[in-house]
Parts: sequence; structure tokens; C-alpha cells
Amino acid sequence: VPNGLAALEKVPAAGWGQWIAFCAFMELYAAKQDKADPPGLLSGADEGFGRVEYGRLGFWRGERSKDLDSKKKGLNSELANGRLAMMAIIGMFFQDGLTGSAWGDW
Repeated sequence: VPNGLAALEKVPAAGWGQWIAFCAFMELYAAKQDKADPPGLLSGADEGFGRVEYGRLGFWRGERSKDLDSKKKGLNSELANGRLAMMAIIGMFFQDGLTGSAWGDW
């Protein structure tokens, strides 16, 4: 399997179909944002077992953070780290498009 963006061409169509089906299932059925809930509290469909909520780190029926200060600090650090990761991956995409290698084959 080649490195970088060239690896995307090697994924079979069934693999892409699995990704799309899983994401569609999570978006439409299993992990929805209810308008009555605070932002970030995802819940699933009620199928006779009661309402399903996702806790910390997206664990199914997991415990949620009760300390609001630590939750705010955690959400802010998650935003900062996410932005840093986005900048890093964009830089790697640019390097891969420019040189053909995102990792530096030295």
C-alpha cells in the first residue's frame, strides 16, 4: 500500500461503502444532536430500551463530566488540539502533493 494520498486509490469500493454506511447510520440513527439537549450531548434512538446518551469520549451510556470547570477546560483544549491537528494534516497534504511523500523518505 503506498503512502500518503496515493493510498486512497487502493481502497476497494466495498471499503468506501462501509465507511459511508457507518457514517450515515451514526448521523441518521445512532448519534443525533437533539435540539432540547445542550451542544455536544449526543443521543440515540429510543427502541424500547430507553433513551441512549453518549458519555465522555463518546462511550455508549458512559458517565458524563459533572464538574463544569473541568468540562469547559477539556472542551477548550479539544478545540485547540483539533485546530492544531487540522493545520498539521493540511501541511502533510501539501507536502505530499508537492513532493509525493508526506513522511520524508530520507
